[in-house]
Amino acid sequence: MSYVLGVVAFALALLTSIAWHELGHHLAAKATGMKVRRFFVGFGPTVWSTRFGETEYGLKAIPLGGFCDIAGMTPHDEMSVIDQPRAMYKQATWKRLVVLIAGPLQNFILGFVLIVIVALAWGLPVLGDKPVHVAEISCVAPTTDANGKPVPCTGSAPAVDAGLRTGDQIIAVDGSSISDSTDMIEKVRDVQGSTVLTVERDGERTDVTIPVSQVQRMAKNPDGTLMPVTVGAIGVTLDNTLDNHYDIGSVWGGAVSFTGDMIVETVKSLASLPTKIGSLWTAVTGGERAVDSPMSVVGASRIGGEVVEMGLWNVFFLLLLSINFFLGAFNLVPLLPLDGGHMLIALYEKFRNLIRRALGRADGPPVDYVKLLPLTYAVVAVMGAFMVLTVTADIINPIRLG
Repeated sequence: MSYVLGVVAFALALLTSIAWHELGHHLAAKATGMKVRRFFVGFGPTVWSTRFGETEYGLKAIPLGGFCDIAGMTPHDEMSVIDQPRAMYKQATWKRLVVLIAGPLQNFILGFVLIVIVALAWGLPVLGDKPVHVAEISCVAPTTDANGKPVPCTGSAPAVDAGLRTGDQIIAVDGSSISDSTDMIEKVRDVQGSTVLTVERDGERTDVTIPVSQVQRMAKNPDGTLMPVTVGAIGVTLDNTLDNHYDIGSVWGGAVSFTGDMIVETVKSLASLPTKIGSLWTAVTGGERAVDSPMSVVGASRIGGEVVEMGLWNVFFLLLLSINFFLGAFNLVPLLPLDGGHMLIALYEKFRNLIRRALGRADGPPVDYVKLLPLTYAVVAVMGAFMVLTVTADIINPIRLG
């Protein structure tokens, strides 16, 4: 039941984030004197609507987005003679830019609010490369129970005998650097024989050779059931206390710093999207699903359900805020039909007219959006195909939490 609750809650949270984005456009357009004809959450047939002033508000049957219909976004928009002076494309450039950037800005604002909430309630994780420290060293349990919990074990700890110490920072495994604890676990589990850990202790680095035991552990099947697998283990528990904790006085600096880190990671994620198409196709055609592959609303909602089922509400909100940062950044990409594409056109018209005036010529006409339709259709087609690919992967080969 908690899983279903989590899926529904996350799906509603995503829909709210999209509506919040459109609300930014709506409020900015109203504030700058433009006419908002419709504000709807969802797509498809209208389920409910009401008119307040000059704007129709409502809900559509398909809860996969929303839209804010601002009169005169392009010169081809049909408008009454009375409304012509309020057409968006006729407004000052700064007004157009304010309206266009207001949507992504709403996502960033919501993301920041969620960061503050997570920081106060649970603490904020370290983004990017995370230092991996040895928290505990013990004997190696040969197997686990049916729930995946290691059974009690006795005897000496091979890692201690090899010279590893609690508090050591692990830098590399067999000469290969590690980015976090998960990376280290993945490198060790495939080792047979022994492994060489490069550790840093008291400011000095040293290599420690540790025998690797072959043990039975439980792994998740694609359907979520557990199955026994044989992996390598060295009896080391890693320090996962990576959260920075704050009070009401210190949270603002921490939230601003974390926001900067989130923006950097979001830009990296956005830039890497084209390189992820191959791994998504592999997942769809029966291969292993990469844990860092993109997810659709379906996949994100499933992860939301899993973390709620596990009681990890901090992860729920971290996932939600990261999606808001991604939505904000993605919409700033300078391609139509995204907000960034419309912003690019507004700036182009502004600088073109400045040059024309400097040459003693009249302002040029608005950009002809019809001529840009082939490029717009191409962008929509690519985005649609990518969405279908991610949804398909999330249905037949979803990412699951280990």
